[in-house]
Amino acid sequence: MSGKNQEAWKNGRIAGSVVLMKKNVLDPNDYSASLLHGAHELLGESVSFQLVSSTHTDPGTGKGKVGKAVNLEELVTTLATQVEGESKYKINFEWDESQGIPGAVIVQNNHDSEFLFKTLTLEGVPGKGKLHFVCNSWIYPQSHYTYHRIFFTNETYLPSKMPLPLVPYRQQELINLRGDDHDVAVPLKESDRVYGYAVYNDLGDPDKDKDHARPVLGGSEHPYPRRGRTSRHPTKKADPNSESRLTVPETLEDLVGFVHIYVPRDERFGHLKLSDFRAFSLISIGQSLFPGLKSIFHKTPDSFEDTFNLYASPDHSHMLENLRKIIPFEFVKEWFSSEEHHFRFPIPLVLKDDKFAWRTDEEFGREMLAGVNPVVIRLLKEFPPTSNLDSTKYGNQRSTIKEQHILKNLEGLTVSEALRENRLFILDHHDVFMPYLLNHDDSFVPYQPNINALKETFIYATRTLLFLKEDGTIKPLAIELSLPHPDGFQKGAVSKVYTPASKDTVEGSIWQLAKAYAAVNDSGYHQLISHWLNTHAVIEPFIIATHRQLSVTHPIHKLLSPHYRDTMYVNALARQTLINAGGIVEHTVFPQKYALTLSSDAYKSWKLTEQGLPDDLIKRGVAVEDPSSPNKLRLLIKDYPYAVDGLAVWSAIESWVNEYCSLYYSKDSDVKSDTELQAWWKEIREVGHGDKKDEEWWPKMHTFKELTKTCTTIIWVASALHAAVNFGQYPYAGYLPNRPTVSRQPMPEPDDRELKEHSERVFLKTITSQLQTILGISLLEILSRHSSDEVYLGQRDTPEWTYDENALDAFDRFSERLIGIEEKITKLNDDDDLKNRKGPVNFPYTLLYPNTSDKSKTGGLVPKGIPNSVSI
Repeated sequence: MSGKNQEAWKNGRIAGSVVLMKKNVLDPNDYSASLLHGAHELLGESVSFQLVSSTHTDPGTGKGKVGKAVNLEELVTTLATQVEGESKYKINFEWDESQGIPGAVIVQNNHDSEFLFKTLTLEGVPGKGKLHFVCNSWIYPQSHYTYHRIFFTNETYLPSKMPLPLVPYRQQELINLRGDDHDVAVPLKESDRVYGYAVYNDLGDPDKDKDHARPVLGGSEHPYPRRGRTSRHPTKKADPNSESRLTVPETLEDLVGFVHIYVPRDERFGHLKLSDFRAFSLISIGQSLFPGLKSIFHKTPDSFEDTFNLYASPDHSHMLENLRKIIPFEFVKEWFSSEEHHFRFPIPLVLKDDKFAWRTDEEFGREMLAGVNPVVIRLLKEFPPTSNLDSTKYGNQRSTIKEQHILKNLEGLTVSEALRENRLFILDHHDVFMPYLLNHDDSFVPYQPNINALKETFIYATRTLLFLKEDGTIKPLAIELSLPHPDGFQKGAVSKVYTPASKDTVEGSIWQLAKAYAAVNDSGYHQLISHWLNTHAVIEPFIIATHRQLSVTHPIHKLLSPHYRDTMYVNALARQTLINAGGIVEHTVFPQKYALTLSSDAYKSWKLTEQGLPDDLIKRGVAVEDPSSPNKLRLLIKDYPYAVDGLAVWSAIESWVNEYCSLYYSKDSDVKSDTELQAWWKEIREVGHGDKKDEEWWPKMHTFKELTKTCTTIIWVASALHAAVNFGQYPYAGYLPNRPTVSRQPMPEPDDRELKEHSERVFLKTITSQLQTILGISLLEILSRHSSDEVYLGQRDTPEWTYDENALDAFDRFSERLIGIEEKITKLNDDDDLKNRKGPVNFPYTLLYPNTSDKSKTGGLVPKGIPNSVSI
């Protein structure tokens, strides 16, 4: 401790510094003009701070002693030396040894608008040195609260270890965040800090018309994870169980309110990311754009060369002029007409090296191991493939693929030998989609969706059989396209089997279409289940429960909170603009109005204990337990980039979680006796994922192993799993013929004249329309971008996130492990013997490249980097 600080302490003072950011600094339209003025506005009595003792109790209140209120004294740092928009102030507290060690600070905002309280740093505290308060929270004027805002130092405490003077403050803060006393009939406003639960009853708009009504997701009929509560009023007349929706904006001013859909204010994007996300406005007005876009993009391209013009054509002036007429927002007009964009999309990496390599069977198979949805392929254990659908409802759904269909492509093996050697695999979407292809005359249930009754949609339930070749690649052997029997489901399926054929023949053209139908199934499964359900939706209840039940001083809150950043806001925007009735997903993905119902059906079989990578690989049969292997697993497909890189990342996360948790839990009984942890786990099971509360697979959370496995899984899902299924969307699916999201007509017969003469036109008439392509690519380009303020796995947004030096050292080791994984991935991608790393498209697999070593945070459309959280 310096002599200066010693003297300050003796004089009854503690010096410190505060970092704040004013609201108007974050306004992109008023940034430079308001910065300095806004910083000076907070001097004087606008903001007050009171330290709270962690060692001395006030006899009158039973709480830690509270010091005298002090104000900001001097603006010492502005834009030139701080992060954009931040201002740093000097502050001096009247505090001496009789008041003990500060452990918290009470902040009161007497200004007329909110500000972001980032940090408070105290200098020269005896026995502590520097004390950091890492807050990152919005403080509204005091009139918005019935309590004082309190923040704790960055020290970590289990509930039983919390200094007694601070315990009442810890408990009260959790009560404030639960907001259980807030009237559920009163809509939450942006200054409310309430973390509550609600079912998905806000997707439909039944007051608009019956076509915009959607079932409530959450409950026995349509089980679903819970979302964040907003408490908006119910719809006016059509359905009292549905929550009313925000109005689609028509002006730039309306957009401000539109993107302010309620989530607790601290869950909202930072100003840098919000600026990056302005392109999202294109999606938010998709409903108003759709009719105008339809008039421009109504024609089906005649050839693949025509489709390349979306990425490479130098002159779209005529199209731009039409777009300007239909796009209402000025800044969207600017985006379309900027020098950078010209309404030409970046060339997807799947096209970068070779425009037609995506059409090869090798690339088709490789993308099941290293593409945007590498989490579905599984080992085939029985031939022909079987179905798990109830035969009393659906009849015989067993596959019709026969040995003669595939024998010639098994490299001399029989089917029995290939099964025995674990060389046969399957991409099986049959059971998922067959129940959604009900014929109109089936009536064994009162209501059943029928995707093929929808406009411009015709899909099959598909099975794709694949063979693991000697060189480590996998190739498709057969694709089965199935429909319900025309005389009713009870009579089973009607199926046709297609096998590889020369590309220059009619049979080859039909084979390309068969692959497209399979890709359509996989695209729908990816977007609605692998991506939305299994990352975005399932994580939200963990976020809510963590804020409601775990204090910010709790070690598990500190461990998990980086992996929750922005997720609630992203999900709220998605419910408002993407997955809602008539939203972009329904316009561009084949299940249309049945999209979220389909994901609800998938949730029925969701288990947290199967979401960790090792368990998932074993469940799918693509790995077997092997105690002699580093990860205790042996992959049956050695060159499986997603699994190889993923296991390395999983192992690093697992080691970090074990090291960190062992600092606070020395034995199993410490876990069982942690009151906050047990309340957290009970609420996740019984409320957040309450539709599955009676299922026996839930860990009991009584042991250290149960705690660390659960935390490892949560971090994996929120970071690496999401990165693997999200950031490859534009590189692979930005060219829709490679990953079509819709099929519009049945498979043509071999004698079809147009198929013989114009096979590419037939292909393009069959898959996603040009209008859907424009909307879909626009969305994928946004979703595949990293924000400029991204925080990657192995990084923290502040180095002072904890006072515990042992935890900081363990985190440094975690970061070093991830940097080592980056080096390993680079070497693997340079190994020409590993053909699945790049494939025919010459696009190396980097979706699980952590990017921990990159401190620049440049963001952009880069297919690498594992953000800490589901942040886009």
